[in-house]
Amino acid sequence: MFAETLAEIRPADRVALAEARAHQDRLTKPRGSLGVLEEVAVRLAGAAGVSPPPMPEPAALAIFAADHGVHARGVSPWPQEVTVQMVANFLAGGAVANAFAAQAGASVTVVDVGVAADLPEAPDLVDHKIAYGTADLSQGPAMTVDQAVQALEAGIVVARDLVAKGARCLITGDMGIANTTASAALVSAFTGRDPAEVTGRGTGIDDKTYELKVGIVRAALRTNAVTDASSSPSEALRALAAVGGFEHAAIAGFILAGAAQRVPVILDGVIAGAAALVAAALDPAALDHCVAGHRSAEPGHAAALAHLGLRPLVELELRLGEGTGGLLAHPMVCAAVRVMHDVATFDSAGVTEKTV
Repeated sequence: MFAETLAEIRPADRVALAEARAHQDRLTKPRGSLGVLEEVAVRLAGAAGVSPPPMPEPAALAIFAADHGVHARGVSPWPQEVTVQMVANFLAGGAVANAFAAQAGASVTVVDVGVAADLPEAPDLVDHKIAYGTADLSQGPAMTVDQAVQALEAGIVVARDLVAKGARCLITGDMGIANTTASAALVSAFTGRDPAEVTGRGTGIDDKTYELKVGIVRAALRTNAVTDASSSPSEALRALAAVGGFEHAAIAGFILAGAAQRVPVILDGVIAGAAALVAAALDPAALDHCVAGHRSAEPGHAAALAHLGLRPLVELELRLGEGTGGLLAHPMVCAAVRVMHDVATFDSAGVTEKTV
């Protein structure tokens, strides 16, 4: 399934890109006056292979949940059981992601890819558990390569199912105490940045814990001999297995499957950014189908977006995860495409264009 999905991914359609840019220039507004929204509309046209692109609605948020063995090293002040408790909160509709999803009209699906507990069945819970959390990445590989592929394929299955049910835009979400540690390790591995540059304070750690966290990221990269993870797909997969989390792998698969089906994927924060680095290393064309929903307060996210060449739509100092930044960006993405469908051209409206 993983190989099949990679084979189905196509880069942005150049004809559709050119048609979208030309159409933008004919609309009753000064050229470029909608700024980044024009870029988004053109990007989605290239991804879909048609101009104007389809409206990116309804949207579906998938929250991939997993635990991390590195939590035992004290990198987070939050107990590990918060992961399973927050999964219950998502399913009960009580999290910020649920509130933002309701505002955006997006569905919410929670996916267990590695929570360190057995979860009771629930209508909006999908079970793709690979293991009860990863191993401690600072002591050796967080998972095997086979487990990484299983998690990638879990994300692929979820994306395919959501699109089959009618989703026309996918939004990434995550939940996993200590997952910003794994994210920092992935961002450092794929961008070449020093761990101190890309490691943030996650859920709000003090200076002592922050120094510990940076040291553990360094130890993880050294112990697993991870250096230039972007050099080849095989190295990318090895780095993912060595220092990533099950949710990172699943989100990478989610991105790849969205690209394969030409459905836009709105990326959330640093966990999604780390996963997008993996997806781009596996197939660079997958990025043509992604929109950066926001830039989080985590320094690793800015580094990931810069490396990927993605411009975020929202910058509100968010650091919650769950898909919240992606959900906030979704109405903007819809507005960008709506302009392509509904706004008149100078010719059709009988409006005189400016003289050169």
